[in-house]
Amino acid sequence: QVQLVESGGGLVQAGGSLRLSCAASGRTFSNSAMGWFRQTPGKEREFVSAISWRGGITYYADSVKGRFTCSRDNAKNTMYLQMINLKPEDTAVYYCASRKLTSAATTSDAYDYWGQGTQVTVSS
Repeated sequence: QVQLVESGGGLVQAGGSLRLSCAASGRTFSNSAMGWFRQTPGKEREFVSAISWRGGITYYADSVKGRFTCSRDNAKNTMYLQMINLKPEDTAVYYCASRKLTSAATTSDAYDYWGQGTQVTVSS
């Protein structure tokens, strides 16, 4: 079993920055690809970013390319999402996810474990 805990969400003005963290425990973190997704009320969960087990491969949704950076520190069992130039449309609950494979994936059904989410609100 894997436990994932997100932190770092909050309220920020448009153009501001936040860094989300996802702390993992349980299954060996370094063998797991990880991802970030987000969801707003009434909408399906949306892919944001994904990272391979060693961090060498990352994927981003077109809407966040150039503004978000996903990274991981396997020694700390933690994944990060650095978000800059935030926009009101980035407002959502952000979830981190882990999968049993080492390759990054961009669809939610590829992930096996999920955190409880952290709210990000960007005001205009």
